[in-house]
Parts: sequence; structure tokens; C-alpha cells
Amino acid sequence: MMKTYIKMLRFRQHGAIVRYIHDIEGHNYRMEELQAAVLNIKLKYLDKWTQDRRRVAGKYRELLSDFDYVKLPKEMPYAKHVYHLFEIRIKMREKLMTYLKEKGIDTGLHYPLPLHLQQAYKYLRYKEGDFPIAEKCCKEILSLPMFPEMTDEQIYYVCDNIKSFFTKK
Repeated sequence: MMKTYIKMLRFRQHGAIVRYIHDIEGHNYRMEELQAAVLNIKLKYLDKWTQDRRRVAGKYRELLSDFDYVKLPKEMPYAKHVYHLFEIRIKMREKLMTYLKEKGIDTGLHYPLPLHLQQAYKYLRYKEGDFPIAEKCCKEILSLPMFPEMTDEQIYYVCDNIKSFFTKK
């Protein structure tokens, strides 16, 4: 019985029990009727929230674009990013995360393990080194705070502290 329970937990959450560590291929089967009802109401705000996230991303770009230590996400001219996340690439990621945490800034580590190294895709027989760019990105990517209601003051605070971290080194 427990084996089936664990399998179903994995299956309903993209094949993972531990976040971002995928043992099998799975799906996202977590929405309930109540969640759907709430999201149906929120849907009318989606365009505004997307516009606000794009504003936040634009401010991050403006403040960090001339800073050599930070690689910013690229946006192609033919597409508009919705910025669910705003991920930068940096060296010394863990040290920067700790520093920002001490300043009251929460960051995220999304996708710490590339797909080809996930247990769910072990059957493909890829190994470390087969996709070096993906592996490098997973070691450098850091998600900055991103939400539609972020103020310019909050964005400046995040960017000033990132710059401060690297200039003090």
C-alpha cells in the first residue's frame, strides 16, 4: 500500500517527492475545484499582473545591465516573457544567496538539477558532461524576488545589495 501511495505522490507532482528531484516522469495533478474557482476569478487580472511583472523585469534589467558579474535573461524581440521567475546567472551563487538572505532578501533555486541527470530520465543513459551548458546554468541560476506588486524601492534594494556583494569582494 505504501509503495502505491509513494508512486501516486510522485506521479501527481511532476514525478517528484522532493522538490525539483524527479524520480519518474509525472504530471501536475494538484488542482482541486476550489482552486479552479479562485483561479477563474483571478484570470481577469492576468494581463495586468503580467504587465506589472514585465515592469519589474525591466527595472531589474535597467539596474543590472551594466554590471559584469550578472548575466540577465534574454528576451527575443518576437516574444514577450511573462516573468513567472526572474533568473540571473552568477558565479558564487550560494554565497550571494546567503548574503542576500542576511539583508532580508529571499531568492530561489529553481531547477538545481538538469533534466538529463534526473532519475526520471536515467533510462536515456545521459551522464554528467553530456550537456555542459545546461549543467553550468543549473549551477549559476538564481531567482530574484519577482511579484507584480514589487515597488521600485524594493527592486533598488535587491539590485543595490547584489552590487554591494560583488564590489566588497
